[in-house]
Amino acid sequence: MDDRKIAFIMCVNDELYEEECMSYIERIELPEGFGRDVITIREAESITSGYNEAMSSSDAKYKVYMHQDVFIVHAGFIKDILGIFADPKIGMIGMVGAPRLGETAIMWHGERIGKLYANPIILAQEAICGEVEGRYQPVEAIDGFLMATQYDIPWREDVFQKWDFYDVSQSMEFRKQGYQVVVPHMEKPWCIHDDGILNLSNYYGERDKFVETYRRDNHVQ
Repeated sequence: MDDRKIAFIMCVNDELYEEECMSYIERIELPEGFGRDVITIREAESITSGYNEAMSSSDAKYKVYMHQDVFIVHAGFIKDILGIFADPKIGMIGMVGAPRLGETAIMWHGERIGKLYANPIILAQEAICGEVEGRYQPVEAIDGFLMATQYDIPWREDVFQKWDFYDVSQSMEFRKQGYQVVVPHMEKPWCIHDDGILNLSNYYGERDKFVETYRRDNHVQ
């Protein structure tokens, strides 16, 4: 693995979103000696299969898996996540996370921490889910709109073949390997998420798969 390279990875089905997302990535300050790749996956059957394809094609030690409608506005993003990854125990970083998942395993049913700029159709605004204690705070799961890693762990495409619960699952996979999943302290949000209307048609079916898969590990009741 190339420890002087960071890859930004996204599944894409909208060229306008892709162009906008990439324009923000290009503005991020690149530490001296570092390289930057952008990997886009088209016509992915699922987000887990798309992410696995991209992961296996890249030799970058650091990878940022993100939605095409996420725009990184923090110029020091790379520098800051590399500072956190200096601790080898930290495997994955997210912008929003749940310190503890409840019985439903649905993040928004309980406490969340982190920040983002959200765009819920009518009004774009800063959304503070909860303040992070210290420089960063460990959580049980992070939201999948942006997930940065320093280790490659396969995404569970054997279980999740759609576009939901891959993020909570991957959080569990990292924790099972002994790594921490954390949310950093942010003075201002590092990202805009232009998510609009959510499609939850498959969400609860994927949630049931998650509960069945991880119940034996006592991650959910």
